[in-house]
Amino acid sequence: MPGRHWTMPVGAAYGPAVTQSPAVVTVGPLMPDLVTALEERYAACPLEALDPTGDGSGAGVRVAVTTGRTGVRADTLDRLPDLGAVVHFGVGHDRTDLEALAARGVVASTTPDVLTDCVADTAVGLVIDVMRRLSAADRFVRRGEWARPGGGSYAFPLTRKVSGARVGILGLGRIGKAVAVRLEAFGCAVSYTGSGAQSGVDLPYVADLAELAREVDVLVLTCALTDRTRGAVDATVLDALGPDGFLVNVARGAVVDEAAMVAALEGGRLGGAGLDVFADEPQVPAALLERDDVVLLPHLASGTVETRAAMRDLVLANVASFLDDGTLVTPLG
Repeated sequence: MPGRHWTMPVGAAYGPAVTQSPAVVTVGPLMPDLVTALEERYAACPLEALDPTGDGSGAGVRVAVTTGRTGVRADTLDRLPDLGAVVHFGVGHDRTDLEALAARGVVASTTPDVLTDCVADTAVGLVIDVMRRLSAADRFVRRGEWARPGGGSYAFPLTRKVSGARVGILGLGRIGKAVAVRLEAFGCAVSYTGSGAQSGVDLPYVADLAELAREVDVLVLTCALTDRTRGAVDATVLDALGPDGFLVNVARGAVVDEAAMVAALEGGRLGGAGLDVFADEPQVPAALLERDDVVLLPHLASGTVETRAAMRDLVLANVASFLDDGTLVTPLG
């Protein structure tokens, strides 16, 4: 079905079921031009288009292309007995059951490096926005409050200085390092925490996350979502960050205890938050929507024309490589 865009919501009609499986299927929503390329090159179709009642309807599928937001679970593997690789669009893979993949000899890839700069840029943008309240100031002007009698230059509350701020980073991987480089250019004092101190890194390491939060003005999350990091930013960490501290998250929403974060903001125990990710996307806690001390983005950190094109090309390179010789260009370690 070349040229058809399989970007319908789950539950929509997918047309006639596919009774002879292609070599490639897609799992969950994907960027339309990636879908088109997969259709044109491999006659790929969505997993939902495979006939669930047909004998061996998923037999012959060798590659599943998905995202970290959808992933491939064990029940999907049951439908695809010949699957050999799961190719992720993006660096996230937290919704893919990697243990189930390993048990069946299925390999996986992501698209590292190509999105590092844009995600780091977004993190820094959120730091600046939430500390200087730029989005809130924009709304202030649009509401006409600046021009009201008695308004003027002193009507909007004073904000916090970014240059020279103390910044803590949870997860000093590719993206975390790129964030550090950018913020050091602002004269920020950067320190980090993670699974351990890294050799060759000339930044202070703080073993305890709450201790790091206590020492900084802004805590930036760039870590992967794992059993260790899930819910790591809890009430204790948020209280350590304090009423003058800021939280910025470009990692995964589930790294933060969202209920605890909302409570800290409502109680004046956290200075503000800049969020690109949420625990139940696209749902955002209603309590955050009207807050001027919170910046909300629709998970767009890698969302530039250049970066999404590079991600698409790397996905296609991984698919082509696996179908050619069983190897991946950027396999998960």
